[in-house]
Amino acid sequence: MKIALLAAYFAVLLLIGFKCRRRAGSVDGFVLGGRSVGAWLTAFAYGTSYFSAVVFVGYAGQFGWRYGISATWAGIGNALIGSLLAWTVLGRRTRLLTQHLDSATMPEFFGKRFGDSKALKLVASAIIFVFLVPYTASLYNGLSRLFGMAFSIDYTLCIVLMSVLTAIYVIAGGYLATAVNDFIQGLIMLGGLVAVIAAVLSAKGGFSAAVDGLARVSDPGVSTSPGVFTSFFGPDPLNLLFVVILTSLGTWGLPQMVQKFYAISNEDAIRKGTVISTLFAFVIAGGCYFLGGFGRLFADEIGVVEKGGALAPAGGFDAIVPAMLSNLGPWLIALTVILVLSASMSTLSSLVITSSSTLTSDFVKETCWKKMSPKSEVLAIRVFVVVFIAISGAIATVQYKGGLDFIAQLMGISWGALAGSFLAPFLYSLYWKRTTKAACWASFAFGSGLMIANMLFRQSLPEILRSPINAGAIAMLAGLAIVPAVSFVTKAPDQRFIDALFACYEKTRQTTAKNDLGE
Repeated sequence: MKIALLAAYFAVLLLIGFKCRRRAGSVDGFVLGGRSVGAWLTAFAYGTSYFSAVVFVGYAGQFGWRYGISATWAGIGNALIGSLLAWTVLGRRTRLLTQHLDSATMPEFFGKRFGDSKALKLVASAIIFVFLVPYTASLYNGLSRLFGMAFSIDYTLCIVLMSVLTAIYVIAGGYLATAVNDFIQGLIMLGGLVAVIAAVLSAKGGFSAAVDGLARVSDPGVSTSPGVFTSFFGPDPLNLLFVVILTSLGTWGLPQMVQKFYAISNEDAIRKGTVISTLFAFVIAGGCYFLGGFGRLFADEIGVVEKGGALAPAGGFDAIVPAMLSNLGPWLIALTVILVLSASMSTLSSLVITSSSTLTSDFVKETCWKKMSPKSEVLAIRVFVVVFIAISGAIATVQYKGGLDFIAQLMGISWGALAGSFLAPFLYSLYWKRTTKAACWASFAFGSGLMIANMLFRQSLPEILRSPINAGAIAMLAGLAIVPAVSFVTKAPDQRFIDALFACYEKTRQTTAKNDLGE
């Protein structure tokens, strides 16, 4: 039954990929779907790229264990900051300015926005390629836990299966195939998560009984307060705040997320997409963290050990959610596997399109193949899709078998470096004429530099920076101060260039273009 459901699911994904291949013949068509993707597809593409096995297995398990039900604040932040505010603040201006600059990737945007800077473009593309790899590796790791529980298959086979299927439909249909599949995968995620939460709580006697049981859980190494895991802000509000910042504000600077705004078709898609993506995030992110908050009720199934004076799951944080699901019926286990597979494949497809298009258009074309034809460029992007998937899959295998790290750390490093580097200069570039190239360089250096230091010299850093989560959140917030500070003390951009650039916002329709994309 499980295999039959998976086979049907895979068949639909591949069919859509081949159906969309006609729209993927040009660079603009392959990378952005011709900038004509509507509200529902864009909103679901945004949401499904946002949430994956990293959130469902890694973050929900780890932060649910640490903070109890208060981990749900991370899901609320994802909806309000990572979705609602992101669409409101970035959506229109990103679509208008990227179209005006004729940029299809974030590095291309930075290069053209700051006076045709080839160096800025190359460095941005290198940061994206390097730091998207660990994020992609973390997707495979999360899936391996669930596939191992449901099918008892080898982890390597899980990687190969996910890699091949994703590569086929992405190579065939490009962004449009990804967006259509994201819509289907998003529907599966919505229905599946609601069913799983209901089943897990029912297994513990229902919501009230589960909350009561969690209130009785104690861990002296975390807090001596009774009922701390059911309290409003949990046992550690400060570190919970860093989690909210990283996982919510981080989307503003992630290239695979921001590029969704490049492809929006019209104003109606902006308005509807804002509402749809926010509601989607409330259900998926809120539901995942809420479910993870009850992880300590399954301590007997997981097994616990003492670590640093506190109790920790014996199999690691990534084992919590699979243990919560292991006693569900076969239909629910099959649905859960497809749910998490959907979330991870949608995120993987978004990551590989972003990385391969960036590497091709912003690095290879600028350095060693300057006369690349549009047809060759699309072919090269497709080749790099395969290369990127293969590299990340190999790293995931080595990481898993060597026990080098776990999901939340990998994602924290990736998100911290990317959003810490790009968030501030991208945001200010959309709104502030005075933003300078030097400020952009400073943000790149600080964001990526801090996360590299976190990887290589973690124990030498101040305690608050040893966690990749905290370091990533601080990198983002610091960038918001660094960019204006450096911009004020460095040479202003050419006034005529910048005025012509921002004129794209002031085109009049029934209102200005910055308030209405038009049709």
